[in-house]
Amino acid sequence: MSQRRKKNSSDGETKPRTSFVNKFFRSSKLRPTKAESRKKSNDLEAADFQPSDDTQRTENILDTAKPLTSEMELGSRMEKNEQFLQKLGRKSVNKCLDLNNCGLTTEDVREVVALLPLLPDLEKLDISWNDLIGGTLHSVTQQMHLVSKLKILRLGSCRLTTDDVRALGEALEAIPELEELNLSWNSKVGGNLPLILQKFQEGSKIQTLELIDCNLTSEDGAFVGQLLPMMQNLEVLDLSINRNIGGSLNSIAQGLKSTSNLKVLKLHSCGLSQKSVRILDAAFRYLCELRKLDLSCNKELGGGFEDSSAQLAMLEHLEVLDLHQCSLTVDDVMSLTEASAHLPALEVFDLSWNKCIGGNLKLLLETLKFSESLQVLRLSSCSLVTEDVAVLASLIQTGHLAKLQKLILSYNDSICDTGWAIFCQNMWFLKELTELDISLRPSTSRDCGQWFRHLLCAVTTLPKITEIGMKRWILPATQEEELERFHQDHRCSIHFDLGEFQEADFPRLN
Repeated sequence: MSQRRKKNSSDGETKPRTSFVNKFFRSSKLRPTKAESRKKSNDLEAADFQPSDDTQRTENILDTAKPLTSEMELGSRMEKNEQFLQKLGRKSVNKCLDLNNCGLTTEDVREVVALLPLLPDLEKLDISWNDLIGGTLHSVTQQMHLVSKLKILRLGSCRLTTDDVRALGEALEAIPELEELNLSWNSKVGGNLPLILQKFQEGSKIQTLELIDCNLTSEDGAFVGQLLPMMQNLEVLDLSINRNIGGSLNSIAQGLKSTSNLKVLKLHSCGLSQKSVRILDAAFRYLCELRKLDLSCNKELGGGFEDSSAQLAMLEHLEVLDLHQCSLTVDDVMSLTEASAHLPALEVFDLSWNKCIGGNLKLLLETLKFSESLQVLRLSSCSLVTEDVAVLASLIQTGHLAKLQKLILSYNDSICDTGWAIFCQNMWFLKELTELDISLRPSTSRDCGQWFRHLLCAVTTLPKITEIGMKRWILPATQEEELERFHQDHRCSIHFDLGEFQEADFPRLN
């Protein structure tokens, strides 16, 4: 893809435009003094590292970062760099270089290395989702001292090698202003995390650390726990899809007690168990600013909340609680109900794929009744029955879910037509609703009952709704006609997603 872009760029005609050099001179102080140039040259020559298969690949790349010896050479290189960015469909901004998902090659990395000396005020560098640059990061990190103001560094899914990881660890010391580091989807980070983060000092400015699916080991998890007290500015910690860190949760939880500014904690699919809930519960009392908690897809978590949800109630600023696919028990739900009744800021509540909810939605009645801020409720594949939607309908009727914007009830195939009728007759109370999903499971399909008419009537009173998921519900010819008349009469923009069977998408007419 990159080679194709390169060819198109060289073949096409270039329209007259303001000089790239002039734009840069207007926006930043680029030109180093001769003394500075000599110093940078000496720094590059003095760089001493052991060659390996990966570093051998970068020797020629480093040559492109030699100091500029004349204004003519500066202008020439700037013009080439402008052409490089144009072929990638990206623009050069003084403080941001975003090259994520550009299909970068080793040759392209050479161009990036040449570009860095021209961006002394760079604050954001994103080269994520470029699978072909693994093994060349050393050439980039050698230039990190030239972008010492960098605040955001994103290297997700770059197939970083062990040598890349080691080089990055050495380079981080040169960017003390760093606030966000994303190394997600790089498996070689696992087992090598200390090589990257060992030079973080107490008082680090890091606010966001994302290490999703990095194959982290239990030892890595323990190291994170030891590191957390040094990152007192941390606001976002995402360790999701690292299934081996559950065993080091004691260390992580101990470290979390020192991160009082933490706002987002994501431990999705981390091999957590019942015991993990008790360990985390002890840390919650120190996380007074927490806004989002994601413990989803930890299937061994079920039963853990029965006696360990007291501190959860202290997260008074919590806005998002995601517990989907956690194999929760009925006792878990009862404990969560007691805790969540004390979470006045809760906006998103996800209990999808917890089968125990079916037949027991009434246990959540108090939670839903007092969640005045609730905007998103996800109960997909919860084995809901007719009684459950009747409970939900009565709650809606009393106005307790007035701010609800998204309601996901998909994959609950046991609800009969009577239940859907009761629900649809009370939908009109949800004036803020934008999305409703009542799709059936992929393995089933059913004819719509008479409740569909109630659904259409309710929709006419909902001014903000735009999406109704009804995959695998089959509309008979008479109901298709009703849907067409609905469109003609109300001129509204609502997408009825009926999946592979039928689909109706009506544009709004002004």
